[in-house]
Amino acid sequence: MEQLLQLDSNLLLLIQEYLRSDVMTPFWKFITFLGDMGWFWITLSVVLLIPKKTRRLGITCLISLAIGTLITNVALKNIVARTRPYEVVSGLQLLIDKQPDFSFPSGHSCASFAVAMVLYRFSPKMWGVLAVVLASLIAFSRLYVGVHYPSDVVVGILIGMFASWVAIKIIKFYDKKKNGS
Repeated sequence: MEQLLQLDSNLLLLIQEYLRSDVMTPFWKFITFLGDMGWFWITLSVVLLIPKKTRRLGITCLISLAIGTLITNVALKNIVARTRPYEVVSGLQLLIDKQPDFSFPSGHSCASFAVAMVLYRFSPKMWGVLAVVLASLIAFSRLYVGVHYPSDVVVGILIGMFASWVAIKIIKFYDKKKNGS
């Protein structure tokens, strides 16, 4: 466990040393803002509910978000109670406001991948790929701004992918029951 913490800390310091720049910081702050409280993904999912053609997709995205949020923000963050890296990694500079909750796992990453993977599966390929790219940018932004360890982000991504898989299974089961199969 100590080795993982050391690797996590070293990776954050490498990002700070070699990837941060005054020119790119506003971009990464904006990208991380898109993931704040899942607002972008929630809004997108609700917009998908409006046209009948994309309603099933919007419902699946919202179910995926709910599953990911329950696992990540309600359960694991409070069970693990991992301190944010900017509070313990010597020399790490925080680029945004301090976060009110625990670090593990990344809720931004989870929410982003929970929706992006549903979109990737059921949207036209271009939109699905764009969603995964944006989700990846949001996940990386959490490292760039110094609020998560890499392992927080990786686990958040995995939970988001799991949540999308479960949501898809739920919708398929519902469709099967509805169609009498």
